[in-house]
Amino acid sequence: MDRIIIEGRVPLKGRVKISGSKNSALPILAATLLAEGTSTIENLPLLKDTETMLRILDSLGAKIKWGRGSVKIATESIRNFTAPYDLVRTMRGSICILGPLLARFKRAVVSLPGGCVIGPRPIDLHLKGLEKLGAKIEIRKGYIQAKAKKLKGRRIFLGGAFGSSVLATANLMMAATLAEGETLIEFAACEPEVVDLANFLNRLGAKIDGAGSHLLRIKGVKRLKGRTYRIIPDRIEAGTYLVAGLITRGEVSIDSASPSHLGAVIDKIEESGGEIKIRRNTLVVKNSGGSLKSVNVITLPYPGFPTDMQAQFMALMCLAQGTSVITERIFPKRFMHIGELNRMGADITIEGDSAIVKGDRTFVGTKVMASDLRASAALVLAALAAKGETEISRVYHLDRGYERLVEKLTELGADIKRIN
Repeated sequence: MDRIIIEGRVPLKGRVKISGSKNSALPILAATLLAEGTSTIENLPLLKDTETMLRILDSLGAKIKWGRGSVKIATESIRNFTAPYDLVRTMRGSICILGPLLARFKRAVVSLPGGCVIGPRPIDLHLKGLEKLGAKIEIRKGYIQAKAKKLKGRRIFLGGAFGSSVLATANLMMAATLAEGETLIEFAACEPEVVDLANFLNRLGAKIDGAGSHLLRIKGVKRLKGRTYRIIPDRIEAGTYLVAGLITRGEVSIDSASPSHLGAVIDKIEESGGEIKIRRNTLVVKNSGGSLKSVNVITLPYPGFPTDMQAQFMALMCLAQGTSVITERIFPKRFMHIGELNRMGADITIEGDSAIVKGDRTFVGTKVMASDLRASAALVLAALAAKGETEISRVYHLDRGYERLVEKLTELGADIKRIN
C-alpha cells in the first residue's frame, strides 16, 4: 500500500494548473450513454474515479479511445445493461449511469453504489424521481433493477433531508432528456457541475432551461447526437491549493481556475486574513503578513461553503488565532479527519453537527491514516505546515480526486514523495 512522506514547513511558491472537475466528469461520462454516435470529452482529469467510470462504460460495451487530455466514447455497440458490483462499489458517482441507461435502452441493472465513508448518502431521491417518470424499480440482492416501456415527463420535487441532491438532480435530468413531454424538477441542485452537465446535454441536442436555479424545465427529445465538450475546472482542487498556499505561508498562482465558482471559499479565506488576487482565470494566494484569524463556517449547498472544502479549511483553522466553529450541514458525520488532525497537534472537539477548533496550534509530523478523499487532502495540508516528517497511509483516496497531487506539490517546492 502506497504512502506519502512530507517534510513540512516549506513555503509553497510558483504556479499550479487546475485539472478538469471530477464532479462534472462522472455524470458527463455517464451522459454519453444517451447519445448516438461518438462523444469527445476534453479536459478530463486522470483520476481513479474517472478510470472507474470508463471501465463501467467499457463493461457495458462502449468503445473508448484515449487522446491527449481527452477521451472519445462511442455507444453504438452497447448490448449489456448491467453495471457490476466490483466496479460500482468503489464510487458513489457510478449511480449516474442508471438514468441514461433507463432513458435510452429502457432497462438497467446497477449495483448499489459505494464510495467514501462519510456518513449515509441514500439514493431514495434517485429512485423516487425515476419511478415518477414511469420506471418500475426493484432492489434484489444488492442490485437496482429498473425497466420502463417509456418515460413520461412529470413534476418532480427533489428536496431531501439535507437539501437538494446533486447526483439525483443529474440522474433525473439525464433521464428526462429522452422522456416524452416536459419534466419539471423542483428544488434542483444549483452547483456548477449540474450546470456543466446541462450544458453538455444541450450540446447533444437536449432542451434544458433553468440550470443553476432550483427549477429545471426539460422538454424531452427523441434522440441525442454525440458532440465534443470541454469540462469545467475543478473548484475543489483549486480551493485545496488556495489553502495550501496560505497554510505554508507561501505564494501560489492557481491557473485555469473558475474564480466565480469559489465565492464562499474566497470569502472565508480573506476573512481569515489571507490575501487573494483574481486575474481572469488565475487566483494568486498569499499570507498578508499577519497571523491568521479564526472564522466560523457552515457547509451548505452551492453557492454556500462546499462540504468538500470543510476538512481542508479545518486544517487551516487549527493554526489560526482564536476558536472557530465549523458546522457540517450536508454530511453531518463527515468528521473522520478530526482524530488524525488531533494526533498531529490540533485541538478539535465535536458537538453535534459542529466541530469546535481551538486555534493557534502547531502541527507536528507523525504517522496518520486517511479515511476518505477530502480527509486525505486535509492531512496533506496539515503535513505541509507541520514541524518534522509526516507519513500518510491509505493515500489511494487521493487518487480518486486529485490529479498528479504529489507532482504538482513538488513543482511548488514541497518536500514530498510517494513510496510503495
